[in-house]
Amino acid sequence: MSAYLAVLATHVCCALLTPWLFTARVYRASRGRNPAVGVLRWLPHTVDTALFGAGVTLALLLHISPLVHAWLAIKLVALLVYILIGHIAVRRVHNNAGRWTAWFAAVVTIGYIYTVALTKNPWPFGS
Repeated sequence: MSAYLAVLATHVCCALLTPWLFTARVYRASRGRNPAVGVLRWLPHTVDTALFGAGVTLALLLHISPLVHAWLAIKLVALLVYILIGHIAVRRVHNNAGRWTAWFAAVVTIGYIYTVALTKNPWPFGS
């Protein structure tokens, strides 16, 4: 059980750190600076890799599969949406209105992922 708690703590810590690092990169980009300099070049990717690895490890420890549990499948789809929107916010949009709009969409997506994780319901705001 202690391995489970360690992996869960890693997953939760990384999940909470990810939006802060993403916001720092969007902020730098909005100021006309390189969004990936210093620790922001490697730390967000390291945290996101640890987050994903801990999530996979939790799924294996708990014997759950996205093919069986719809909430886990939708979390993975929402993760892909978050990655795409995040890429757009940091690298593809070249004006601040678009960049911060994409940032907001990404943060809403993260909130959805958090809600699904807590409720284990792919439609947590519905019936």
